[in-house]
Amino acid sequence: MSDPSTASIVSTPRIEQPAQAGAPADAGLPESGRRKDKPRGLLGDAWRDLRRKPLFWISATFIVIFLVMAAFPQLFTSGDAVNGALSRSRVEPSADAWFGYDVQGRDVYARVIYGARASIVVAVISVIGTLLIGGTMGIIAGYRGGWVDALLSRIADVFFGLPFVLGAIVILTTFNGSGTSNSEWKIMGLVILSLVVLSWPVVMRLMRSSVLATKEADYIVAARALGAGTGRIILKHLLPNCLAPLLVYGTIMVGSFIGAEATLSFLGVGLKSPVVSWGIMISEAQNYIRVSPFLLFFPALFLVVAVLSFVMLGEAVREALDPKLR
Repeated sequence: MSDPSTASIVSTPRIEQPAQAGAPADAGLPESGRRKDKPRGLLGDAWRDLRRKPLFWISATFIVIFLVMAAFPQLFTSGDAVNGALSRSRVEPSADAWFGYDVQGRDVYARVIYGARASIVVAVISVIGTLLIGGTMGIIAGYRGGWVDALLSRIADVFFGLPFVLGAIVILTTFNGSGTSNSEWKIMGLVILSLVVLSWPVVMRLMRSSVLATKEADYIVAARALGAGTGRIILKHLLPNCLAPLLVYGTIMVGSFIGAEATLSFLGVGLKSPVVSWGIMISEAQNYIRVSPFLLFFPALFLVVAVLSFVMLGEAVREALDPKLR
């Protein structure tokens, strides 16, 4: 026999008060209760989930500090990052110079602060260029299909087969070799160009796979049946629904490009003087690690924190945008 109390709960319908004619369904509820019932989109749910993650706030705080440091270095230091006095060569950290002085007597603290500008500018512009080129080609390849998809995919395979470090060394040695006298912005432009050229195939494949998974959805088929043009379908329907993977990958890629710029500068083929960057400082300090380890420690510390901040932010965004990981 079944429990009569349970049966009565299941079978007995709940008596409700008849609603007044013309009254809304949420009449009588407090204003806060009405707001909670409003449906949220993907970004709304993601932001609600991100606000609860300490990892997001920690990484976002560090990123904001680095961005302000790159845009307004004068707020953090009044020292000279370019000129120095040989009489202060390799003077250790003190109250006058928190991070000490380098081999040429320049303030290491000022150079670390000003070095954030080149590293972050190169990384951010490279990511924007990579997302624009790779994303555009991925949308075209995925939406058009056929021989267009095959042609763009084979072009991407050619660039994808190039080793990153070797390809960057070839490009930068050719246009920014030891005999050239390029300006500061031209040197940064060449590094940005090499990073974009060697990285866009990954974004192209990511966007292409997203478009292939989305273009046969019901709302795309309905928009096409209603006579919507290709441009409207791509801009109004495909692009907004395929941006989530690019946002995640782009955030992580900023940290990767900061590390890539430092690696190329350390090898002597990336940024060069008069540019000030963390990679150049690490390269200049490699011969003095034993006698003056602070020359390497401080720029390496800022580099590691910046890379980890962007990577952790990208990981938090990925978890927030993926319903399966919530």
